[in-house]
Amino acid sequence: MGDRRRRSMAMQMAQYQARMEIEDAELFNAEVELFNSFMQSEHNGESSHRGSVTGRSYVQRDREECHDRMMKDYFIERPRFHAHDFRRRFRMRRELFESILNAVVNHDQYFERRVDATGRQGLSPHQKLTSAFRMLANGCSADSTDEYCRLAESTAIENLKRFCKAIEGIYGATYLRNPNRADLKRLLRKAEKRGFPGMIGSLDCMHWEWKNCPTGWAGQFKGRHDKPTIVLEAVASYDTWIWHAFFGAPGSNNDINVLWSSPLFDNVVNGWAPEFRYKVNGNRYELGYYLTDGIYPSWSTFVKSFSHPDSAKKKLYSQRQESYRKDVERAFGILQARWAIVRGPARFWQSEDLHSIMMTCIILHNMIVEDEYIEIEEDSDEDVDDDQPTHARAIARDVEYLAPTTYETRQDRVTLSEYMRRLNRIQAPQCHDTLRKDLVEHVWRREDLFEQIHRF
Repeated sequence: MGDRRRRSMAMQMAQYQARMEIEDAELFNAEVELFNSFMQSEHNGESSHRGSVTGRSYVQRDREECHDRMMKDYFIERPRFHAHDFRRRFRMRRELFESILNAVVNHDQYFERRVDATGRQGLSPHQKLTSAFRMLANGCSADSTDEYCRLAESTAIENLKRFCKAIEGIYGATYLRNPNRADLKRLLRKAEKRGFPGMIGSLDCMHWEWKNCPTGWAGQFKGRHDKPTIVLEAVASYDTWIWHAFFGAPGSNNDINVLWSSPLFDNVVNGWAPEFRYKVNGNRYELGYYLTDGIYPSWSTFVKSFSHPDSAKKKLYSQRQESYRKDVERAFGILQARWAIVRGPARFWQSEDLHSIMMTCIILHNMIVEDEYIEIEEDSDEDVDDDQPTHARAIARDVEYLAPTTYETRQDRVTLSEYMRRLNRIQAPQCHDTLRKDLVEHVWRREDLFEQIHRF
């Protein structure tokens, strides 16, 4: 009985060992097959598990080769493409681009070039900024920058958002500022030359279509074009510099509704804005004004044209006012032509991202204006050669010297009564009518004086 039991246990042990050998052989064959499959997929340029995340493929983008090619194209001493090609594709001169690149890299470590875990060089700052500029300037999708800049779609979107935040943080205080004392002196001097003393700029609104507006908000943001839009209220001067930018109002609002939400006159009612005085037709005024169209209210800080001028004086005044009011329209046109992303429908989902992109485009626009706009000094007798090549977009000519304007800056404590007094002074319709009548007479006398000068 004991021998039979021992033989049975030995037989079971032998069968168990045989099964284990078979399983080990099958496991070894499976590992060999998996290894062969992995080597074959590596040879074909694809990973067997399709990337670090299931369902994603790994693409060998050759970041180093892309960086070297980009440097040879634009950023070496003798690049493949000349300065005018760089200006057309990046919307600015190379010197300005490189100064922005250095500032952004110092501001955010995200744009530095790093070495990954495998010892390979990561994306360079030139690749990241070129991708962001291509998306802003051409209005293209994030995926389209992969071919030249070698940024995947998700990386390009993250890169654009980080770039816009960096631009706002570095340059926002300078290029989104209100006019300071020196700026006001220059603007008022130019306004006096154009026949509108006291004019600070032109005011108007622009709509940006929001393609990916959430369905629950679509009714609020739909305007006259039956598509969701976001409104930009802006003030622009003669050189198309944008001094005031208020963005974010739903497209269902008209210009008056946007004005009531805008911080346009906050500095004035709080007593923080520089005060100045000027005379028109012998009358004295203490508040500057903006040129607007007919929809805006009749305030002392707005000057509108006549919808039906019934005299030669009013016709001449309306022609001049409508001509100079086009400064803000030109600024909108240049902004959309220069940065195509704000011309086409916005494809981002968050309104905060759209605000950041719009502010970045305005900052870069003002930087280009400052870098390229040429203005002839008042005391310069040098003539400008129209045939001479220049990077300037526009040239201001025939600027005459005017007496400096006196300023008084006060930062007193604002009480409720003082606040209401300043607000009522801004919104005074009687002052609006008086100022417009004086401007009509001033423009007429000025035109008559010019005709007499040219006649002799």
